[in-house]
Amino acid sequence: LVAHTAEEVKPVLEAVEALSREGRWCVGYLRYEAAEAFDPAFAVRAGEGPLAWFGVHDAAVPWPETMAAAVPSVDWQAGLSRAGFDRNMQAIHRAIANGELYQLNYTAPLRAEFQGNARDWFMALRNAQPNGYAAFIDTGDEQVLSVSPELFFDRQGDRILARPMKGTAPRGATAVEDEAMALRLRTVPKERAENVMIVDLIRNDLSRVAQPFSVRVPRLFHTEALPTVWQMTSDVEAKLRDGVSLVDVFSALFPCGSITGAPKVSAMRMIRDLEPEARGVYCGAVGVVRPGGHATFNVPIRTVTLRGTEARCGIGSGITADAEADAEWDEWRH
Repeated sequence: LVAHTAEEVKPVLEAVEALSREGRWCVGYLRYEAAEAFDPAFAVRAGEGPLAWFGVHDAAVPWPETMAAAVPSVDWQAGLSRAGFDRNMQAIHRAIANGELYQLNYTAPLRAEFQGNARDWFMALRNAQPNGYAAFIDTGDEQVLSVSPELFFDRQGDRILARPMKGTAPRGATAVEDEAMALRLRTVPKERAENVMIVDLIRNDLSRVAQPFSVRVPRLFHTEALPTVWQMTSDVEAKLRDGVSLVDVFSALFPCGSITGAPKVSAMRMIRDLEPEARGVYCGAVGVVRPGGHATFNVPIRTVTLRGTEARCGIGSGITADAEADAEWDEWRH
């Protein structure tokens, strides 16, 4: 199921849901640029590749838990200079000071040449960062290798859970230093503000499809240990109104506020102006819709897209009024 235009995105999602009700498994993605299908106010850049793509399967089979083969090393190259980064940070801070937005999630692409086997590379990435919302999708024209740790949403029946990830700190060299890093992440005002702004945005987004008074935040400022960084997540959950479809859920939530900033419309407009190219699958949604309609999608960070031998991966962070260029640059490196 493929959508090449914004007008085709909702019909693809409707077909995905209908097929899942018939017992099929649907696995695929929406590019960040699919946002214009849900709200014409969402500003995006034109990009290449389909806006939505789903493979439809009759049954699920166990993943072959074989050891990954050796893969060649990858030399990532950033297209953004430190001087360009600093200029854009200043522009974001001016926009915040002028009251145009509270937070902007600013990103840039990395590129590399890759000559090996895409599936082997995915297995190596998955072994290096286990326990994420991982997916390997081969459309023929491109391969998506996602080992994202961030849950966009999990919808089962009338229950929905979102788990935005905002706030990052490096891991420590010792157990004591490591715990100190996690404690600092949970308590520094900048990191907490970055997280709670997006929690509020997602609470508001969920309320568009939720039963009145059912939106809750049962867990706030939870630190999760990943191999090279600590990340801070919060849980936002709700009970959906009767008749809410997969299209309704995407219309309310997409793209995830954690990778736009707040308010979403203003942040996306500035993202389009600052970032020189389309984000693509990065910052869109990758997931599976199981038989019966149970849907789980990640926010595709830590995600590589591969076309031929060209690999692309995005990095970024949430910029608030008190974000400092040196600290954000270091966070991107971590």
